[in-house]
Amino acid sequence: MWEWLLSPIDAAAPHAVGFSVAWHGRFMVLAWGILAPLAVVFARYFKVMPGQDWPRELDNQTWWRAHWIGQMVVMGLSVTALVLVLPLQWAEPNVHGILGLVVLVALVIQVLLGLFRGSKGGPTARADDGTLSGDHYDMTPRRRAFETLHKSIGYGVLVLGAVTIIYGLLHANGPNWMWIVLVLWWAGLVACSVIFERRGMAVPSYQAIWGDDPAHPGNTADTRATLHNQMNRIRNH
Repeated sequence: MWEWLLSPIDAAAPHAVGFSVAWHGRFMVLAWGILAPLAVVFARYFKVMPGQDWPRELDNQTWWRAHWIGQMVVMGLSVTALVLVLPLQWAEPNVHGILGLVVLVALVIQVLLGLFRGSKGGPTARADDGTLSGDHYDMTPRRRAFETLHKSIGYGVLVLGAVTIIYGLLHANGPNWMWIVLVLWWAGLVACSVIFERRGMAVPSYQAIWGDDPAHPGNTADTRATLHNQMNRIRNH
């Protein structure tokens, strides 16, 4: 069994990679196969933590720290992995390498979007003049554009990252154990996502931070009704 797990996916071909390529693969699988999707799942479904008395308890930033730290680790691992194989990338371009560069460019765009997402505002972050104004609190066009782009690019690059990993494992004729770990991990995340969606755990960040009071400019009758249905489903579980 152990021999099979350590054998390459194509038993008729060798799995012979050097130090740089081997560690490049390990770093990228850890970053984009394990950590990046986990950080996205955490950001989508844990804005309101289990046991949190919402809406009495608001703005629990556990999800934000997990998402931000996770993606910074992904970026650090990605840059390190790129440096390891950069000479090979230019000498022997292939589909895996091209897709990998696209993934890294998208990651940089995500970081820049985060830097220019605008101000927060709201009761816990009053402006210097004492007002509650902020891009997020007021849901300005800038904030709406950020959320649309950030989510769209984020989900897209997550899928592209998975495709890039598959190409990389095929190119390197990766061992069976790595394929199994990734398939089980991805299947587990998908299964959890389905369960979390059915339980209504995908609470928007606006309501997670400020609650459902109609006095807040980002709340509408529709969003409040939808959110209360979600929270009832969460409590019922």
